Amino acid sequence: MTPIYTNLTHILHTIQQAAQQAGRQAGSVKLVAVSKTVPVAQIKQAISYGQLLFGENYLQEAQEKIPHLGKEVSWHFIGRLQSNKCRDVVELFDVVETVDRLKVAKRLDEYAASLNKRLNVLVQVNTGEEEQKAGVFPDATKALLEAIAACKHLSCRGLMALPPVFDNPEASRPHFRLLRQLAEHCASRELFYNNQQVELSMGMSGDYTAAIEEGATIIRVGTAIFGARS
Repeated sequence: MTPIYTNLTHILHTIQQAAQQAGRQAGSVKLVAVSKTVPVAQIKQAISYGQLLFGENYLQEAQEKIPHLGKEVSWHFIGRLQSNKCRDVVELFDVVETVDRLKVAKRLDEYAASLNKRLNVLVQVNTGEEEQKAGVFPDATKALLEAIAACKHLSCRGLMALPPVFDNPEASRPHFRLLRQLAEHCASRELFYNNQQVELSMGMSGDYTAAIEEGATIIRVGTAIFGARS
């Protein structure tokens, strides 16, 4: 068996264990395989093992890879989004996880309308309120969601977070909990497309088990699947 097969098998088993520990079904957690810098041949390996959900950070790289990987694969954009790239992102991706300002939401809505497409999005929240990092601050999230609700070709499915980097995965847990509580608060005010099934994209290779225990419905894992990036 290849390392990718071994890694995927291990991660899926760990997802199941973490979900059970939290009293949840394993099927309630989706695995986004982060394929940033990963060659097409290795992505095809993962697809052959049944992994059909991938995330890309960089538009230009995605434009070069996605056409070679088949229609059955679903793509999440998980990188920082520039408003001048929105048209191409709408054309290529099924979900945009990194909407963090109204200007970008309006551009996505405009291009989705021109393509007669309804685009699923998540709002990226800067849970650590780090000035150098993308994401709306927690106390401004409700206002952004209210504005996105007026965008007729966007469906806001939930929230996404990229917490500060910690050596100890447990240190991420308060950030995951904050995102879940924020989502619950906003869902109670009916600010999502489906307020009974709100997506929480949080947790990566080093801390995804804690994220699942805190309510993640999407985890984004790259290194633990494909190995260290060159």
